[in-house]
Amino acid sequence: MRQIVVSVNGTEQQADVPDDMHLLEFLRETLGLTGTKCGCGYGACGACTVLLDGTPVRACTTHLSRAEGKSVETIEGLARDGQLSPIQQAFLEHEAFQCGFCTPGMILEVCGFLARLDGRVPEQAEVRQALRQHLCRCGSYQRIVAAVISAATKQSRSA
Repeated sequence: MRQIVVSVNGTEQQADVPDDMHLLEFLRETLGLTGTKCGCGYGACGACTVLLDGTPVRACTTHLSRAEGKSVETIEGLARDGQLSPIQQAFLEHEAFQCGFCTPGMILEVCGFLARLDGRVPEQAEVRQALRQHLCRCGSYQRIVAAVISAATKQSRSA
């Protein structure tokens, strides 16, 4: 066991955890943040994607020690004052999900992707490339791409 300190959704979290714990287990089991999903368990599906200091990572394969002293953002931390983030709102408006299992990970991947574009609106091919390692078994890809471009367009207008 060891003590860890990590900021999760803007709140400092301190806990005694096993040495071999992964970020996904910490978020779900220790903190009760179940929006981060466990899909494949080895980082291939993207359902467990969270932001670590603003960069998308797979929580199922990220050792918790890598998050120590850093900032983690989960799907639960995106809404502010009861308002969905622009990306969440775009997914809702474009019905860019069916079962919703993959959605939290995709939304967080999109957050990192759009931040890297620095206000530029991506082309469809860029969005597809950015989400290439996320699996959606429901096949909502066209609506997902439309939602991402819509969110990027709105963000570029407000910048």
